[in-house]
Amino acid sequence: MKKIEAIIKPFKMDDVREALAEVGVSGMTVTEVKGFGRQKGHTELYRGAEYNVDFLPKMKLEVVLPESQVELAIEAIMKTAQTGKIGDGKIFVYEVERVIRIRTGEENEDAV
Repeated sequence: MKKIEAIIKPFKMDDVREALAEVGVSGMTVTEVKGFGRQKGHTELYRGAEYNVDFLPKMKLEVVLPESQVELAIEAIMKTAQTGKIGDGKIFVYEVERVIRIRTGEENEDAV
């Protein structure tokens, strides 16, 4: 099993969720996060004063999948989250050693 973490632009979240549902992803965890990469934030104007915004709002999406679904999920995220502009985000893929559903005690793929 693998865990996919994707950091994407907030306005792309609904599109990504729908695309993942289409390829069979049944559950996910989503967190509002802030951060920056190469874009290093940006400058905004508020009441005539300019100020720097270092940490930009992003969404962090986490899913745990069987190996057979990983490439489909990655393709779905890339296709729907990509705008072609700086700050589109990143996808991280991790190995998952063990998963346990607390309610039933099911393990691994049965627990996902």
